[in-house]
Amino acid sequence: MIARIPKDIPDLPAIPGMPVLMPSAVPAAAVVAPTRRPLTTAFRLLVALAATAGVTIDLILGSPLRVLTYFTIQSSVLVALTFTLSAWRAWAARRPLPALLTGGTLLYAVITGLVYHLLLAHEPAPFTMTGQAGPLTGWQALTNQLLHTAVPVAVVLDWLLLTGSGRLRLRQASAWLLYPLAYLALTLARGELILPGTPGRYLYPFLDVEQHGYKSVLGNALLLGLAFYALAVLLVTLDRVRPNPLRRRAKNGFRLQPPVG
Repeated sequence: MIARIPKDIPDLPAIPGMPVLMPSAVPAAAVVAPTRRPLTTAFRLLVALAATAGVTIDLILGSPLRVLTYFTIQSSVLVALTFTLSAWRAWAARRPLPALLTGGTLLYAVITGLVYHLLLAHEPAPFTMTGQAGPLTGWQALTNQLLHTAVPVAVVLDWLLLTGSGRLRLRQASAWLLYPLAYLALTLARGELILPGTPGRYLYPFLDVEQHGYKSVLGNALLLGLAFYALAVLLVTLDRVRPNPLRRRAKNGFRLQPPVG
């Protein structure tokens, strides 16, 4: 026979040492409704259009296979894709793209601009991605400045003025360098497959094994790799200390961070 359970069971005493649950911070998305950012959308679409136009013109003017092997062209294609997606997310009030992608796009755009203006713009022979001999004129000169100056500057301005701060992480810096490392390997392998003396065998003068030898080229690559890593660390540091352009103050005095970027 089973005994009946009494109805008036006394309350159990509190167990000593039980942790007290602390109130959690309320995310901004639960307080402020996501809003569209039309100006951000328009600017990012303009940047994507500029990068696409520059790449398209170079593909028409030169050999597509050769043009597509330039770091400038590849980074510009990445800018066009990333900024198109970012523009759509800003318009739809969606969460921003992963910082690993946007930070890498920023780094490669800055590398494109700095390498050109510091290492290539002052070469005795004008740097060209279309194989044209002599000074650049017309459409070649336009796309050269568009992809090496205007687009990198626009990407930096978007980061400083239209993107939330504090999203980049130091651990991402080493991952961002995987693409330049793979590009170096493919460039050297491509040079080995092309006959010596062929114009455009090595696309960048500081990677020209035929002229400088592997020892000098690998030394240049090591110095550039260290400089690229230092640049990545600098971008992460600046991202942590710069003001957040998306932060706004609510009427009750609390600062709220919108979920879109």
